Amino acid sequence: MKLPSFRLRIALLSTALAGSTLVGFGAVSWFQIYNAKISRLDAELLNHLMRATPNFPPREEPPVGAASPSRESLRVGAARRRHRSRWQFYEDSLSYTFGTNTKTPVALVVLDANNNILYQSNSLPTDLEVNRLLLAHLQLTPLASPPKRESPPLPSNTNPSFERPPLIRPRPPQFVTEKTAITAWRIGATKSPNAQVAIAVSLQAVDQEMATIRNIFLVSIPGALLLVAVGAWLVSGGALRPIRQLTGVIQQVTVKGLDQRIPIGTTDVEFVELIQVFNLMLSRLERSFTQASRFSGDAAHELKTPLTILQGELERTLQQVDPGSEVQQRLSNLLDEVRRLSGIMRKLLLLSLADAGKMSLYLVEVDMSELLMEMLEDIEMLAPQLTVETDFIDGLRVKGDRDLLIQVLQNLFSNAIKYNLANGWIQIRTHQTPTTLHITIVNASKDIPLSDRDRIFDRFYRGDPSRNRNVEGIGLGLSLAREIARAHRGNLTLDLTSSGQTAFTLTLPMK
Repeated sequence: MKLPSFRLRIALLSTALAGSTLVGFGAVSWFQIYNAKISRLDAELLNHLMRATPNFPPREEPPVGAASPSRESLRVGAARRRHRSRWQFYEDSLSYTFGTNTKTPVALVVLDANNNILYQSNSLPTDLEVNRLLLAHLQLTPLASPPKRESPPLPSNTNPSFERPPLIRPRPPQFVTEKTAITAWRIGATKSPNAQVAIAVSLQAVDQEMATIRNIFLVSIPGALLLVAVGAWLVSGGALRPIRQLTGVIQQVTVKGLDQRIPIGTTDVEFVELIQVFNLMLSRLERSFTQASRFSGDAAHELKTPLTILQGELERTLQQVDPGSEVQQRLSNLLDEVRRLSGIMRKLLLLSLADAGKMSLYLVEVDMSELLMEMLEDIEMLAPQLTVETDFIDGLRVKGDRDLLIQVLQNLFSNAIKYNLANGWIQIRTHQTPTTLHITIVNASKDIPLSDRDRIFDRFYRGDPSRNRNVEGIGLGLSLAREIARAHRGNLTLDLTSSGQTAFTLTLPMK
């Protein structure tokens, strides 16, 4: 499985890291805001509970000599009705106190010391359920601390028989969140010896505010992640710019591009050493290749003269010996080897010039149809047993060096004859476009192994079928033919074909 690009991985990892940070920050912030709102609501509830408890009139015992119990009950009932009205007004004021701009649902339950209901809300759709929760919460709320009998010391001028009333210290109210079928409520309850008060405030407004904050986070976090991803992509692209420069220079490194160097002036410090090592490697390669190219060119040039002299002497001596003699046969063999060496030297000299980019071309208009017809005549003389099929038209003209193009075609047809099957065939096809000319030469042959297909243009490489003296060649023909084609701004390729055949395509520009 192919991994994504390094730049994409940097952007994704940066986005994932920023995303986890933002999500964590958003979650913690949301809970902190929610807890802050609940704490503020509890503080308000505490304040109102502390204010509400003293408003309840303490239970009054009838003094000695007071009116009859029935009249006292009427008096107390009237007082409690007055306080019920006050509780109703107090509940309405609470609704506007907890609501900033709107009326917030509030429930209130007041009990006396004997757990008798003095007041409970009856204006909400969920009053029954809320009141039940308030009453249950009051039952779980501990009573105020017992009276403290210890009292501060009395002043010196105070009557010793006077006893200070005990101090009552109520316990802190208890707060809890309960949910009904419709919404959640925050309940606070407190007890004192005289009264029991429980207040429930609807959390609907708080939930709406928290939903708004959650929606803000849901919109802002993806937007921030998108900005982080784009920023990480741009930053990683800038950081990897020296790598792209290095890749571009490497792609241009050929036998003609070894002089390429990467400037270090504007490069980041982290990549300076890498670029320096690469530039030094290119310098060593250029120097080594120049020496090897110069050596092969000089060797071929130096050997050319003695081989020419040796060939001339052998030809002259061969004319002086008796025809059919053993000496003539040996001299003929020596002359063939000298001619073979001369051909090797010529090809090496051309290859060294091609490597150095100094292969000179005498460009003229070349009629490729005429050259192909000449090649057909040679095939009829050299391999009359082969069947030749042609598919090209007259007037195929290109701009090139006629002698070098003839050498390319001779090499291709020579290979088609040498590696053909007995009673085989050769096909010649051409295809012309407005800018290029394609000449394809196909012949019947054994299948070329995949390992040989990749190396067939290597110098001095010969596949297994040709590793014998019965098939002439030294392994330089195809390499030289491709260099000549490239010198003409074309190419020579080995095509993919079906089993039992081999095809080479020569591509040349029309202009």
